Amino acid sequence: MPKSKKLLLWFKEVGIKDVPLVGGKNASLGEMYQHLTKKGVSIPNGFAITAEAYRYFIKYNKLDKKIKGILKGLKSHQVKDLQRKGLQVRQLLLAAELPPNLASEIKENYHKLCGAKNCAVAVRSSATAEDLPDASFAGQQETYLNVVGEEQVVEATKKCISSLFTNRAISYRHDKGFDDFKIALSVGVQMMVRSDLACSGVMFSADTESGFDDLIVINAAWGLGEYVVKGVVNPDEFFIYQKTLEQGFNPLIKKKIGSKEAKLVYAAGGGTVKKINSPTERQNFCLSNQEVLQLARWAVVIEQHYRRPMDMEFAKDGQTGKLFIVQARPETVNSVQDKNILTEYSIKRRGKILTTGISVGAKIGQGKVRVILDVKNLADFKAGEVLVTKITDPDWEPVMRIASAIITEQGGRTAHAAIVSRELGIPAVVGTGNATKKLKTGQAVTASCAEGESGFVYEGILPFTLTKHNLKKLKRPQTKVMMNIGNPDTAFADSFIPNDGVGLAREEFIINSYIKIHPLALLQFKKVKDPAVRKQIEILTAGYTNKAQFFVDKLAEGIAQIAAAFYPKDVIVRLSDFKSNEYANLIGGKYFEPKEENPMIGWRGASRYYSPQYEPAFALECKAFKKVREEFGLTNVKVMVPFCRTVAEGKKVVATMKKYGLQKGQKGLEIYVMVEIPSNVILAQEFAKIFDGFSIGSNDLTQLTLGVDRDSALVAHIYDERNAAVKALLTFVIGSAKETKTKIGICGQAPSDFPDFAQFLVRQKIDSISLNPDTVIKTTLKILQEERKRR
Repeated sequence: MPKSKKLLLWFKEVGIKDVPLVGGKNASLGEMYQHLTKKGVSIPNGFAITAEAYRYFIKYNKLDKKIKGILKGLKSHQVKDLQRKGLQVRQLLLAAELPPNLASEIKENYHKLCGAKNCAVAVRSSATAEDLPDASFAGQQETYLNVVGEEQVVEATKKCISSLFTNRAISYRHDKGFDDFKIALSVGVQMMVRSDLACSGVMFSADTESGFDDLIVINAAWGLGEYVVKGVVNPDEFFIYQKTLEQGFNPLIKKKIGSKEAKLVYAAGGGTVKKINSPTERQNFCLSNQEVLQLARWAVVIEQHYRRPMDMEFAKDGQTGKLFIVQARPETVNSVQDKNILTEYSIKRRGKILTTGISVGAKIGQGKVRVILDVKNLADFKAGEVLVTKITDPDWEPVMRIASAIITEQGGRTAHAAIVSRELGIPAVVGTGNATKKLKTGQAVTASCAEGESGFVYEGILPFTLTKHNLKKLKRPQTKVMMNIGNPDTAFADSFIPNDGVGLAREEFIINSYIKIHPLALLQFKKVKDPAVRKQIEILTAGYTNKAQFFVDKLAEGIAQIAAAFYPKDVIVRLSDFKSNEYANLIGGKYFEPKEENPMIGWRGASRYYSPQYEPAFALECKAFKKVREEFGLTNVKVMVPFCRTVAEGKKVVATMKKYGLQKGQKGLEIYVMVEIPSNVILAQEFAKIFDGFSIGSNDLTQLTLGVDRDSALVAHIYDERNAAVKALLTFVIGSAKETKTKIGICGQAPSDFPDFAQFLVRQKIDSISLNPDTVIKTTLKILQEERKRR
């Protein structure tokens, strides 16, 4: 019998070409089972009840004309009409019987799959048009977990068939232009992985936010995977950099623990699942580093096989400890976007913040709030409103499509609301925790997802700008145009702006935002006497027996995200440059910092690194860099020393770095120095003997040249980077660098603020200019204009 006529096929019998027969989900499982298990990817076995079986069921019960009659004249965007007619079709399907020979074949093969005893299986819908490159049918139909026994499998099969006509599936098909009767349904019956005793989640082989292709993103939580997919819990999040993973390194460049408040587990007796709390497990990651890296390696294998970014689901068996891939489909949002068009949203004025969450999509949306707590009230929603709810699922999609923004209390980046909003191009702020309490129906708000990892909901309709750039038309100048990056969360999106790397990555943002604790407070925890401060540190370092390792890991992760985003281009990372008053403001900092009258020209930069009081803390910075370069394989990172007053001080810092494993020249390590003190300019040729490159800090150089405290409003009118004295020093130091054949660039604020200042630097033949991301394109045009004059 031809394959197309069979009612049932095992995974080993189907492949990706069989989507018309077994649907996208089952075809992909068969493809992986056949081709990737031999490459080490674990896939639970199972079989597909084919589309032919679905058509046989419809024909046997004479349902086609009845369904067409019910759906005739359907208005899919009128929620009440959709709900009424969808329910009628589902009731019709559920009342029908499977043909006896089909039911018998399902039961027989269920027992072949299980062996001697009944086993738990997942019964999944697989539509024959799902997972197309420009349309994801994921979540449109139903899945039934922990199904035990032959009769239960038959009943779950019928429920899956009826789910081809859920309200959301009907609406989705109509919006995408698919004919209800040219799509059939296959049903997959697959061995259950006992992830109720362990964990599960989703994995993408491209960044779901920025579309960055070389990042693997994993979201995981305790128990069965439905709660991660549907966004019921805030999961653990892991980022792995693909390029150096393929080179044999272990680039787990970000770990963020999720609250994971609840989990879905088997209910007694089979056929059902139940929700339970997981309070004792919240503070622990549900996957080990080794397991995360194993999943990431499988993601690479799967992506290479399909030759495109993929969206995968995985599960860990709590009885055996083994990992499994239980689903894979094409990633359908960022992989089909035009990377040559850069769209920038920018809020012009921030307002009162009503709530915050995780930003999804780098856009801004605004309108009147509509709080909806129950799906039965969806008909109240009007086009252009801001949808506010606790959580969404596929039943909400008809109104999500007409929302100006979506705000939820629960869920992470891979929750249903996040996935659908990306596909629709609508900004979403998810996981706020309190949106339905803080926001009121009828209230005007602006939802901003254009400010990094955090999404903000502001009171009122705020002004914002939208700029589109065609990157194909932007030529590259001879002068290298690099970027100043402080926030690792924006690095992957910023990497799409035309650039030659990162001229300044600041540690201060990473320490302030992700670590928050003074490094000596971690090294010398006993000296921290205040119980409240001790508790803060204990909470932040939960899971770390060695508190100092927390500093190393978080600093390494922040640096690594920036380095990975721009790899293999140079990323110059400046060592910490807090002043003593800023260090004192870190948690526990007051126990370790002196009080200085003028911290701006006090104990900062290079003078800290070799001093006995601070050297143990500096050692943690060195360990973080070593981890980034040697464990993660991101050797494009260069280290930059700030505020180095004398040549002797420069030598001491280089020697101290070597002491802690960062040896200049070893494994290609380059060490730069900031030019921000007149002594750096005057003795540039001597500094060039110690360091591999210079980067001008125009802010401090202007301050120290003109004798102006840049924080003082009283003398602010004197402070000007374009002053003739400052320009004379810049001309001199660039000339000295040319004589010694030392690389020289600028990372100070001046060329970002003043395009004419950038043109002045081009005339001096500076090697590189590093700019704030929002000024790169306009300043690049000015640089090109100046370079044309020189030809």
